[in-house]
Amino acid sequence: MADETSLDEHLAGLAAEGRRLAVPLAAEQIRLRGDRRRHRRRAARISGGLLLATAVVVGGVSLVGPGREPATTAADPAPSRSTPSFVPPTPGPGEEYASELGYVYDAKLLVDAVEVTVEQLRAEQGKAVPTGVVHQVTLSPRTPVEVEQAAGGEPRDVRLGDLVDRLQGAPRWAFAIDYDGEGRIQSLREAFWLTVE
Repeated sequence: MADETSLDEHLAGLAAEGRRLAVPLAAEQIRLRGDRRRHRRRAARISGGLLLATAVVVGGVSLVGPGREPATTAADPAPSRSTPSFVPPTPGPGEEYASELGYVYDAKLLVDAVEVTVEQLRAEQGKAVPTGVVHQVTLSPRTPVEVEQAAGGEPRDVRLGDLVDRLQGAPRWAFAIDYDGEGRIQSLREAFWLTVE
């Protein structure tokens, strides 16, 4: 009889300990997810400012460049410059991700992947301006995506596989695409702060 009472007390103590440990773990995961989201938003704001500063510097350098080259004419047989090739952004020191702004469209659901076209954008005074760089990427349908306007105006997290129907056809939705240090896409976030024409 004493053994049964002590076993019941022991089981009750284990159950109470489990409840005590389970609640903080869920709260910790929610807090970590919020911290990651804030970090990605901060990185997007910083990268938008860096893109603008880089565009200004590159534009200034191209205006001040060497004047010794002869001007090309329409009859000049020299090859024209092709559109710039895509180079995945790399995170800065101490950053987990680097972001690319771009239209994501022409989505195709493959057997176990989603293929999309990305038309790179830069932010100019809150407006999305194409850079001329277009590339295709193949992603897992489980890639996390933060949406707002693409989900009817309500912010939520979805998977890329759930957005294939909305991302088919012509460019309509702008996203910040998060790349890790090895050039892999980790997530997409709708760039609802940009005016898309």
